Amino acid sequence: MTQFPAVRTSGRSGPVRIGERAARALVSELARINDPKAALLVGATPESAVLAAAIDALLPGDRLTLVPAGSTSSAVLREHVTAQGRWVADRVRVVDTIAEAEPAAVVVTGEPLTGTADETRAAVEGLTKYLADGAVLTVATAASPGRTAGAAAELDRQGALHGVGTDLVLRNTPPLRVHRLRFTPADVATAARLAPAYRPSSVPLTRGMHIDSNGVAAAGITLGLAALARLTRPKSKLWLLPALAAAPVAAFFRDPERDVPEDPSAVVAAADGQVLSVQRLHDERFGDGEWLRVAVFLSVLDVHVNRAPVAGKVVDYFVADGGFVNAMKPDAEHNVAAYTVLDTAHGTVVVAQRTGLIARRIVQRAPIGALLARGERFGLIRFGSRTDVYLPAEAADPLVGPGDKVVGGSTVIARWR
Repeated sequence: MTQFPAVRTSGRSGPVRIGERAARALVSELARINDPKAALLVGATPESAVLAAAIDALLPGDRLTLVPAGSTSSAVLREHVTAQGRWVADRVRVVDTIAEAEPAAVVVTGEPLTGTADETRAAVEGLTKYLADGAVLTVATAASPGRTAGAAAELDRQGALHGVGTDLVLRNTPPLRVHRLRFTPADVATAARLAPAYRPSSVPLTRGMHIDSNGVAAAGITLGLAALARLTRPKSKLWLLPALAAAPVAAFFRDPERDVPEDPSAVVAAADGQVLSVQRLHDERFGDGEWLRVAVFLSVLDVHVNRAPVAGKVVDYFVADGGFVNAMKPDAEHNVAAYTVLDTAHGTVVVAQRTGLIARRIVQRAPIGALLARGERFGLIRFGSRTDVYLPAEAADPLVGPGDKVVGGSTVIARWR
């Protein structure tokens, strides 16, 4: 039986398990494509959480092809699919070998890669022939230090060349890193038909509220400082300061779910906050022509997760050096800023993440080549900042003005003509 080529899926430390959360990350590209599509799952078993997640993600017009893992047979897998009912059986096909599979829009490996760098390279190269134009290959490997170092290093290399997204799934045994790779360019128009991507690294508190992974790390540091202070100075109450700070620090990184408008002509806010200015200007860095810029100030009390204002493809990303002036002042124009440039159906759109007086770190998670749905999370700025959206002035009309409060991913700040 042919598996994905020459790669081990368990190491000396035992098998690497894929839990429900990691499985959702692996099939996230399948789940976010709203059009009818073909998908390929390589290394499937009846008890696999990845198979269950892939079936849950299917839409009526989808087709899913399964290649059995080495630990199971195609007959057993067919029996399992049939037992799921006619709706599933009509959309899921089991093949005996991967050679029988056809190119798909999404290819997923159902087992983590744990072999050497050469084995992992061979596995990835062997799977690329089953990718349709613009398709995504999703693979995982253990993220634990010292485990599967060869596979991890090779996938990091592949990610640097072809990556369009990476997720760290800490709530797995062991923690996994999920890589999404695209080897041929995707059509910009595809972005408009995507739902925002699932992010497993944020921690859910309720159905509508998460804490970004940065907040989990920051809260962990403050609690660690509290424990250290309590250990070194047991009679002092100083440990209460960092201990009490953990909750507000984590709250700063809150990441709520948002209802994104379905209107294709809507441009949504890239961040929560107050509109500082709406102006027309020229900026040769982004090309000729006039730009409509909507600048939003984020106080320390606002949600600091940034979202894509429009659907588009990331075609450039650069950081401009500068100062750290209060983001509400005009001089903040020259602060350190990260610029994410999107190619869209209406022309070029730019999102600028600007630092502020306190904000000194910008997080941007959308590599060049990634497709972003409107309202999709793509980064954040730590502690008070400003986010600007640049739109082609001749193609968009503003719907907000200075002083207006906006909600990232929900408030319509402009509309395409």
